[in-house]
Amino acid sequence: MVERHPIREVWAQAWPSVLTMVSYTLMQFVDSLMVAQVGPIEMAAQGNGGIWSFVPLAFLFGVLSMVNTFTAQNVGAGRREEIARFAWTGFWFSLVVWAVIMLPWAACLPMVFQYSGHSQKLLTLETQYAVTLVLGSIFALAGKCMSNFYFGLQRPRVIAVAALAGNMVNIVLNYVLIYGESGLPSMGLPGVAGVPALGVLGAAIATVCGTIAEVAIPLALFFSARFAKDHGVWQSWRPSLNDCKKLLRVGWPVGIQFGNEIICWAIFMTVLVGKFGEIHLTAGWATLRFMHLSFMPAVGFSVATTALVGKYMGAGRPDLAANRAHWALLLATIYMTLCGLAMAIFRAPLISLFTSTTDVATTADIIRIGSTLMICAAVFQTFDAIGIVYNGALRGAGDTVVPGLYTIAFNWVFIVLGGWLFVVLWPALESLGPWIASAIYIIVLSVFLTKRFEGGRWRRIRLLETNPIHG
Repeated sequence: MVERHPIREVWAQAWPSVLTMVSYTLMQFVDSLMVAQVGPIEMAAQGNGGIWSFVPLAFLFGVLSMVNTFTAQNVGAGRREEIARFAWTGFWFSLVVWAVIMLPWAACLPMVFQYSGHSQKLLTLETQYAVTLVLGSIFALAGKCMSNFYFGLQRPRVIAVAALAGNMVNIVLNYVLIYGESGLPSMGLPGVAGVPALGVLGAAIATVCGTIAEVAIPLALFFSARFAKDHGVWQSWRPSLNDCKKLLRVGWPVGIQFGNEIICWAIFMTVLVGKFGEIHLTAGWATLRFMHLSFMPAVGFSVATTALVGKYMGAGRPDLAANRAHWALLLATIYMTLCGLAMAIFRAPLISLFTSTTDVATTADIIRIGSTLMICAAVFQTFDAIGIVYNGALRGAGDTVVPGLYTIAFNWVFIVLGGWLFVVLWPALESLGPWIASAIYIIVLSVFLTKRFEGGRWRRIRLLETNPIHG
């Protein structure tokens, strides 16, 4: 390995990861922004449907994130013949879980929404959006496998280009399918003749098509003759039960952590915030979209940190692994702190972007509620950066069990139980109560993950040995 200045190495690995996460987040942000032009109920449906479709995917994405760790550690150890091995393991894993988990989940989603207590219109729209995304999730799973492979290979630019391409496809098809031949007359934009306006369903179809475009680019490179020859792609294509077990053994805590977090946030939004009505849901989802623009680039730094820590742990240099994690933490913290300031200062005009209704009173309520929630979200941005990056650093070393278990416990104690207590004991706070509980969760988790990483037990873990040590 050629050693570079720490900040140059971190930034070289991080900026494509950050760009990828920004592109993915922008896809979701644009979906919400464009659907919001149809109406506040449609935006609430898109948010609710999106988060519940993602519940099992979050678990599976967590397991697949370990493709990054194994690939990076093989790169650091100089095991060239092993580099493509876990990419194939991730492919076979994705195919099986899509058939066994995702397709049954699509059949269960209508029943999940029926218990939410939402209006019939909201129920129909959120079900359409969620089921469409779940049916197309095989492309999302394959894309996640590929992105983690290239991140671990220290070639994140491939994924950055793919994400931008997928984003462009999504934006174009969003306009065509959401608005159809009617277009957006309020903005003077024409429609597309002969195309029906599908609204929320059109946004879901556009997202699936964007995901297909996004996975096509890394797959084309992966199976190209030169790449396949240089990285021994076809030497390890056969399914390996042992490799799948290894992926699951290290990845299940991350998967449960991710999946559990999405379940808790889904309950948080659709049940606790949803208790106060569709206006609060619309304001809450608008706030969450800006939070995504803040924390997803930090997730990009986290992914880069996982790859760098994995590489240096594979090379037997935990000192350099810690050094790179600290540089990534500094950059992510600066970014999210600035985002928090922007959210607090420009809260009202930012929320107003998601209001299109002609009802002046409804628009004013959404802006009023959303502005308050934006202040709450701004408070914990710096803490969120710390937790996100340290989580990625621990994952790169293979320290997944203890952080995963604590994160699960904190989710239920603070987000769900704490949010419920605010709703019951201080109902006058309305949807702000659950948001305060979520702020406490993020602050407490960041403190725990800081102590876990700086405690240094992860330095003893050896994933490439027969019996890894979990401290």
